[in-house]
Amino acid sequence: MAWDEWDRLKSEARDGRPGGQTGTRLNRLEPGAGPAAPSTTGDLNVNQPDLARIGSHAHTLYNQLWDQARLDHTSVDGAASDLSTQGFALGPALQHVSNRWSRQLGTVLDACAHIANHMQVTKKIHNGDEDYIRRQMSSIDVLDAGFDERVGPAGAENAIYGDKKK
Repeated sequence: MAWDEWDRLKSEARDGRPGGQTGTRLNRLEPGAGPAAPSTTGDLNVNQPDLARIGSHAHTLYNQLWDQARLDHTSVDGAASDLSTQGFALGPALQHVSNRWSRQLGTVLDACAHIANHMQVTKKIHNGDEDYIRRQMSSIDVLDAGFDERVGPAGAENAIYGDKKK
């Protein structure tokens, strides 16, 4: 977009002329149009019991799939081989289904194992991140207070520096 066109659009929006009907607003939003304030949406809470329950369910699903969903490849592959030898088209099809089932089941088992393992470390990592952010923010507050005249009344010494008489 050319600069003169951009300047024209800004002036039309500012003046409320017909060309500015798109409702362009610079440097502000309509009241209530933005995202909700953090105080109304709350904070992300990660609780160890919740994570443990998710990990436990993923582990249980993994065990059930391992015990019940795996095919007996010896018998299925043997049946597929016998059918193929006898000239039935069902033999190769059965082998294809068996191979496909094994690959898909492996993918689901890997996902369950990943979820179970991830839930074990998530809380620890999250706590470490929270502590790091808290430390960084508190050091910024102290530094900011040292440069901020608004900490004390006008003309008074900034209390953040302590008492000079000591």
